[in-house]
Order: sequence, then C-alpha cells, then structure tokens
Amino acid sequence: MYTVLFVIAAYLLGSIPFALVFSRLFGLADPRTYGSGNPGATNVLRSGNKLAALLTLLGDAAKGWLAVWLASYLGPQFQVGETGTACVCIAVFLGHLFPVFARFKGGKGVATALGVLLGISPLLGALVLVTWVGVAILTRYSSLSALISAVLAPIYYGLFYGFNLYFAAIVVMSAFLISRHRQNIGNLLSGKESKIGSKKKTG
Repeated sequence: MYTVLFVIAAYLLGSIPFALVFSRLFGLADPRTYGSGNPGATNVLRSGNKLAALLTLLGDAAKGWLAVWLASYLGPQFQVGETGTACVCIAVFLGHLFPVFARFKGGKGVATALGVLLGISPLLGALVLVTWVGVAILTRYSSLSALISAVLAPIYYGLFYGFNLYFAAIVVMSAFLISRHRQNIGNLLSGKESKIGSKKKTG
C-alpha cells in the first residue's frame, strides 16, 4: 500500500511543469509555442532568459532527485524496498513526460532523468552530466548530448553496480528518452537541428 502511495506521489511531483511555472513568473511566452515546442530548459533558453532556463533545469532535476531520495531514505520505514524505489524512479520520470498538471504534454525528460540518476548514485549522475556537457561543448547540440548520455547511462550503471532493478529502470528511462527525441534524430541527420542558444521561432 505504501509503495503505491510513494509511486503516485513521485508521479505527481514529476508532473510539476517548471518550464511553464518559470516562464509565467518571468513573463515569458509559453515554451510550447516556440522553438522545439518542448517545455524544457533548452527551449526556455531560446526565449533569451538564461535565469528562467537555469531555474527550469534545476527544478526539473531536483524533482527527480527528491523523489528517489525520499523513496531511498524514508521508504524503508514504510516497507518500500528496492522494487518500490525503482518504480519511483520511473514514476517521477513519466510524470515529467506525461504531466497531469499540463494535460499530459510534458518535456523530454533529460533533466529529470539526470536528477533520478543523481538520486540513485551521485557518481552515476556525475558521469552522465560530464558526458552531456562534453558532447554539448563539442557539438552545441542539446539533443545529441541527451541521446549519447541516454545510451551510456545504463552502460555506466552496469559497469559500476551490475544488473539489477535500478539498471532496468535506467534502461526504461533511456528508451523513453531516445523515443522522445525521434524528431531530433531526423533533424540531426538532415542538418536541420537547432543548436544550443539559438533564438526562438514562434510556432
């Protein structure tokens, strides 16, 4: 029973659309109406407001980390074990992708996935973050950084921690991340993908 409550709470936490919250607080246009149409930090950056983009990034990552932390450190008191915590990892991530507070139309989940990984293992999260930053610096493509990080995240985890329920949860998140970047993959192959820092285009 408590496991179900933790999973539901994680989904609701993941559903908080920080891109919409901070865009409204800063008087910006709805990020779903310009650029990629994705309610995430990279698209908010296209508005030209770096602070709003940074706060969106931190908020999306923090909710992923918080959900896993709560399940890991408070869950055992309520008989929420590894299986429940792995489900919480997926639930908060899916909450961001399909948020109940934004008509189930959410972001691609990169920052939230990073937060989840940091909650599972700071080392794992740091490795994935370094990977994302490195690819972003070299290519200036946020989508390519996310795709490469999504592929490497379960590999990193498997190498350091083996194959368990957390590994399975990371594989599920990686699969969703790659799926959510289908259009970006096409744009990358055709040379039409926008680079980090490019200005918004009204949709």
